[in-house]
Order: sequence, then C-alpha cells, then structure tokens
Amino acid sequence: MSENDDQIEFGIEAAVELIRDADAILLTSGAGIGIDSGLPDFRGENGFWRAYPALGELGISFVEIANPQAFRRHPRLAWGFYGHRLNLYRATEPHVGFHSLLSLSQQMPLGLRHFTSNVDGQFQKAGFSAAQVTECHGSIHYLQCMNQCGQSAWPAKDFFPEVDERACQLVSALPTCPVCGGLARPNILMFGDWDFEGDRYAQSQEYLLTWAGRCDRLVVIEVGAGTAIPSARRFGASLSASQNGVLIRINPGEPQVAGVSDISIPSGAAYALSEIVSRLAPTS
Repeated sequence: MSENDDQIEFGIEAAVELIRDADAILLTSGAGIGIDSGLPDFRGENGFWRAYPALGELGISFVEIANPQAFRRHPRLAWGFYGHRLNLYRATEPHVGFHSLLSLSQQMPLGLRHFTSNVDGQFQKAGFSAAQVTECHGSIHYLQCMNQCGQSAWPAKDFFPEVDERACQLVSALPTCPVCGGLARPNILMFGDWDFEGDRYAQSQEYLLTWAGRCDRLVVIEVGAGTAIPSARRFGASLSASQNGVLIRINPGEPQVAGVSDISIPSGAAYALSEIVSRLAPTS
C-alpha cells in the first residue's frame, strides 16, 4: 500500500467516526465532484480547448466564452458552448458517490444540505430536493432575460438546443424571454457578470444558514472544490469555523487542510464517498 493509499484509508476511517457523531452534514462541492461521472472541469486552457477545439481554433478562452459579452457579440457561438453543456448535463448519470450521499442524508437527524459552485444540477438528478441544494453560481437548467425586463429566471425545460459541435454553433432557434421576446441566456454567474439574476441563490443561501444555525454537531464535507474559483471552498471552511464544526476535504489534487481537527482525503469523489457511507452502514 502506498503512502497516498495510507492517507486515504486513514482519512476515510477518521471521517466515518466524525460522521457517526454528527447531527447534520453540509456538503460543499466544486467541479471535481463530477469528474468521476465523466464531466470536464476545464482545468487550464489546454483542457478547455481539448473539450471545445472550435474555440481553441478561434483562440477564445473559457473566461471569454463564459461571459455575458459573448451572448451580445456572438449569441450562436455562446449558445453553442452552453447548449452543448446543457445537453451533456442532461445526459450524464451521477456517479455512485452522489447516491451514497443521498443515503447519508437520510441517516442524519437534521439531514444534509449542499452548497455548490457547480451549475450542472447533478444533485437534483441524483434525487436531492431543490430545497437541499444551494447553487451559488446559478444553474444551467434555468434561463434569464438579457434585457433585464423584470422577468424572473425560468426553467429551461422547454429548450432543447441543437448544436453543431464541430463549429460550436447553435443551429436551432435561440431561446427568448417569454415576456419581452429578447434573447435569453443561462441563469449562471459568468465572468464580468453584473446582470446575474441571483434571487434564487440568495433565498436558498438564507434558508441554508438558518438550517445550519439549528445544528449542534455539524460536519462539513467538501468534495472537489479547488482554489482557482474558491467559492465553495471558502464557504464551507467559513461555516465550519463559525459553527465549531469539522471539515472533511476530499480532493485528489488540493487536499491540504488548515485546521488541526480537519481531515484530508486525497481521493476521487466516487470512491471516498461510497467507502465512507458503506462503513457507516450498521452491521448485522
């Protein structure tokens, strides 16, 4: 067994003991949690351009396409990127770790809540209710009006984008606002985005903080949240500290922890989560 394997095993066993005594779990996650489901995390321009070679040929970076200005200047290109992602997330099945967490949420006296910087809706697809999930960067499964006409964000359930993947171009009709008829965009917090419709997120975070205030033995499990866009990483660490809780960090690339009681598990999400939950199961 390697040193890394030893560290993973030690971390999983320590996590199991902590969770046994917990009354609630806050899960925080970033892009890394979806890797075991086959989802890309766009780490570095080369990784992004491998996933979207047409954008690489144009020299368009992730920051440039994940930007409201892209919808104003090149709406079919921007929707080629986001339409492909919407189709990808709809087709992706959440890995076993998501289902392990759903099982764990049902064992906690005060349940489990989830704070994520992901926009893919994988937790809801795995069976979590919308009330359990706070999406700080919004959701690709909702749309908002580019004109800011006053229409609240609405579900994208009637939008089925057809994308020419070779050219990264939307070839079907552009989505429009049901009120003013203007161009619609994803309800996602993008780079350089001052027009993000964040009411859903703000209300959801308020509910989450109220719930956390009722917890006496809160454990924070952070999965796949890196330091490049540290929204989920910071939120979990901050709430853990304010609630005198403990942080369990599951991350194969950036597993370091700061607190003396915190636990580091340098592993992928699917393995670590399924192992933790299986070891929590009562033995007959």
